[in-house]
Amino acid sequence: MATATFRIWRGEKGQGKFHDYPTEVSAGMVVLDAVHQIQAEQAGDLAVRWNCKAGKCGSCSAEINGMPKLMCMTRLNTLPLDRPVTVEPMKAFPHMRDLVTDVSWNYEVKKRISRFEPRPPDAPDGTWRIAQEVVERVQEFRKCIECYLCQDVCHVLRDHHMHEQFIGPRFLLYAAALEMHPLDVGDRVEDLRKQFGVGLCNITKCCTKVCPENITITDNAIIPLKERVVDRFFDPLSKLFRVFSNSKT
Repeated sequence: MATATFRIWRGEKGQGKFHDYPTEVSAGMVVLDAVHQIQAEQAGDLAVRWNCKAGKCGSCSAEINGMPKLMCMTRLNTLPLDRPVTVEPMKAFPHMRDLVTDVSWNYEVKKRISRFEPRPPDAPDGTWRIAQEVVERVQEFRKCIECYLCQDVCHVLRDHHMHEQFIGPRFLLYAAALEMHPLDVGDRVEDLRKQFGVGLCNITKCCTKVCPENITITDNAIIPLKERVVDRFFDPLSKLFRVFSNSKT
């Protein structure tokens, strides 16, 4: 057994301060184990959100030593325990209490994105025929566990608080999963430009870096969406084609 100090944020609605909790740690422990131990032995009123403890529910998102991470997937042997381990709530969302933030804004954003619109079946038996490589392209996006760590690290939301103009990397990923789906005939390109703020992303790839599912958010989702917006609204040949088509009608 060894002893480590955890510097945990305590307070409500943005007000509070760090408290140090020395606690015994052992091999194999993760940060969530230590937080639970502190909750059981020293701070019974410590508020922390968690569920599966297996890196699949996305509930225990927090900032550990300043980096957005899942507490249940952050092993203590990956952290320098010779100094306090800071654990604090995510910064991009309203603080509720201790390590818990209000992430309900994300649920409202998802409602704004038009839903899946399948094309008619193309086979006599009422099914579709799809190339495997096309299916695989969007399969990566389905790995998202909605932990919102990518939202938390995004500077547009975290530092500039542009929640009304920008839906964030999680929902650009969701839009990409629909836009690139081989059966979907919906069109979200105009919304991406005018309502969802895809142009505000400056592709720093910080969202990709913190994704616990290792989804290539920037390169495989956001950049292709940006290209679709550019092709439709800013490409001179596309503009000319639209003008010519409108003149004929």
